[in-house]
Amino acid sequence: MGKIHRHHRVLATALMLMVSLCAHAATLQVVTEDSSYSALEDGKVVGVASQVVEMTLAAAGITDYHMTLYPWARAYDIARLEANVLIYPMIRSSGREDSFKWVGELERVHPMFYKLRERRDVWVASLQEAAHYTVGVVRDDSRQQYLESKGFSKMVVSANNLDNLRKLITGQVELIPMPEREAREQCADLHIPFENLESVFALDELSKGLYVAMSANTPDEVVDKITAAFARLKQNGTVDKLIAGQ
Repeated sequence: MGKIHRHHRVLATALMLMVSLCAHAATLQVVTEDSSYSALEDGKVVGVASQVVEMTLAAAGITDYHMTLYPWARAYDIARLEANVLIYPMIRSSGREDSFKWVGELERVHPMFYKLRERRDVWVASLQEAAHYTVGVVRDDSRQQYLESKGFSKMVVSANNLDNLRKLITGQVELIPMPEREAREQCADLHIPFENLESVFALDELSKGLYVAMSANTPDEVVDKITAAFARLKQNGTVDKLIAGQ
């Protein structure tokens, strides 16, 4: 009986090792949204943040990955619920801290409320005043979560920031929260002058780091390898240059 038990233990150990190796060797899912950092061009995900991620994975020696553009809520759910997922760009907040493994900061963002410059009836001097207006937000975005926590109830939820801007232009919403970089990029996408918008209130509490992160169930060895590669690119200035579009 002792030999049989030892044999079973050996088989069990071998099986566990195989499962572990398969998990570590699984294709990495890389997910993002359509934004000023990433876009779909001729069937390929491109953009400044996508370049950073591709260079990071190359530096980490990871070639088996698949990069896909999703609506933010879908990308967020994939990264929150599945293993072996890299997501970017994502605000690092206290509510998300334990749900992901954080690779590194792309840049800091400073969201503001924007209105149409022609809307003289929209006036915001405080966060409380902003709550009186209809606000366009992206589903499961940190800005939606923050405004909900502050008691905002007149929010119109969209799949992405471009839809929010369209709703602002057509009068479906009166305010949209986004950083200037994003606002300028979205205006360019819709072929409207950025000057048609006016920033009316800075969301200082949302001025946070925009990160590359990984799903909590991703093996630590994979996360450590990618984190180290990102740190090298950050230290030598590559990340900052790419994000700045240089």
